[in-house]
Amino acid sequence: MASQVRLRLLPSARCLFDEPIQVKVAGLRSRQVVSLRASSTDDKGTVFSSAATYRADGNGEIDMKRDPSLSGSYVGVEPMGLLWSMTPDSLHKRLQKINALNPYMVKFSVHEEAGEGRILAEVTNERILMGDGVIRVPVKEGNIRGVLFTPPGRGPFPAVLDLYTFGGGLSEKRASLLASRGFLVLTVALYGHDDLPKNVKEIHLDYLEEAVEFLKKQTKGSSKKVGVISLSKSGDLALSVASYLPDVEATVWINGCSANVALPLYYKKRRIHSALMFDLKKVIPSESGAFNTKYALNNPLAEENKGSLIPIERAKGHFLFVASEDDLNWDSKAYVDEMVERLKRHGKEKFESVLYPGAGHYLEPPYGPYCPSSFHGVLGKPVLWGGEPKSHAAAEVHMWKKIQDFLRNHLSSDAAQTRAKL
Repeated sequence: MASQVRLRLLPSARCLFDEPIQVKVAGLRSRQVVSLRASSTDDKGTVFSSAATYRADGNGEIDMKRDPSLSGSYVGVEPMGLLWSMTPDSLHKRLQKINALNPYMVKFSVHEEAGEGRILAEVTNERILMGDGVIRVPVKEGNIRGVLFTPPGRGPFPAVLDLYTFGGGLSEKRASLLASRGFLVLTVALYGHDDLPKNVKEIHLDYLEEAVEFLKKQTKGSSKKVGVISLSKSGDLALSVASYLPDVEATVWINGCSANVALPLYYKKRRIHSALMFDLKKVIPSESGAFNTKYALNNPLAEENKGSLIPIERAKGHFLFVASEDDLNWDSKAYVDEMVERLKRHGKEKFESVLYPGAGHYLEPPYGPYCPSSFHGVLGKPVLWGGEPKSHAAAEVHMWKKIQDFLRNHLSSDAAQTRAKL
């Protein structure tokens, strides 16, 4: 019987990480109940897995685009449910895909529902982080330590500086996927990568200015204007880049803060912003051992913290503010509300915002496992990120298109863009 069961991934078993697939099963008995499963191992060796129960139709077929899961990691019709519902084999882990050269390999399988769940069919989904023709070049020039991703073709391409998160090392996933969608992207490390110091006590805007100038010099860039994309702590760094540096035309801020957080910010050897700090007495423990830090960050509008507030009203370019309403790392929506009110008060109109109810802090390119909690580099302990898996997954799909549209609208030249092909 096992040889008769067929598991197919359409349109192909090989695709970009951010592309949906259609999972279909054929060759089952009429109305047979089976378990569909997915599993993967990330770059740190953490195993992620999911499982859902399905009933075949009268022809012995299952189509995840059409048929509902009856039970398991999710219920209902969720075409990509096996991917976003995967959970790690140990607490407080999130998917780590560090080097874009390594594809994300996911094994899909069909199992008998009864007994020990004998495997009836399986197939591997190769979810690549770089479209064919994208060029990856490590950058070690001046003070810059990072990786430049260039799409195939002559260009010119919209140029984007990716400040992924505030942490050691590099994460190339978002930058390489943006390059696969036609953007020239430089992602940089802030510390802990290559010969950069592992621990820092201050951040220098000069480093990010150097990165912006590097991008502007790239011959395949579409103009002398650049975009910036951020997440979490790097959100406030993106605001500072937009507020103090010329030629920043589009800034994507995702679940960040409106003030400079954790470390003082310097520019041209002068401190321009103090650090907004956490009040650890307001950190709330949970049963899982992770902490809720939503209201632990001090108020940036309090008189004693005004030195940390970033003057975004000085910025010349456009802003896209993205906030999750169930962010438990900090109150991202409140920071968006404050920034929008401030920009309006100064007569500024070059901004738009999008809010996602039910989404948590770590909004990333879509179709990766939802992460409820993981280790927080600044606090040195696991924290809750918030969100509900299904709503969070839907937010990532919507946000990913929104970001690309925003960056293209404000950075593209009139020249036709060449998209990476598989």
